[in-house]
Amino acid sequence: MSAAQLAVLARTTEPQTMLRRFLALDAAVTGANGLAYLAASGPLGRLLGVDQGLLLALGLLLTVYAAAVALLASRPAPPALPVRAVIEVNLAWAALSLAALALWLSPSTAGAVWIPVQALTVAAFALVQ
Repeated sequence: MSAAQLAVLARTTEPQTMLRRFLALDAAVTGANGLAYLAASGPLGRLLGVDQGLLLALGLLLTVYAAAVALLASRPAPPALPVRAVIEVNLAWAALSLAALALWLSPSTAGAVWIPVQALTVAAFALVQ
């Protein structure tokens, strides 16, 4: 994606504002995912073919992580080191999601679709940040 396309998505050409908006979007998507896993780990576990306990733990982790990313997005000029950490955590999440799918998870069809889709979404956040 070009810088011009990213600017259109973020509706600004100011780099700090663009970064803050993508961090905020990352926090919102991650937080919604985490809260869904916390609130509905049983039904989602059955739908995705993933252990309910795993989804509960991931839900807690994602919710806390989303709050930290939201706090970072609220800063007028997010510091480089925490932003780099968000990017690296997102890339690690994407890689681990795909590795888990290939190596130890045996999800349902819905899970086999969901896991790579969310991994690619998280990787995209890392790229735009």
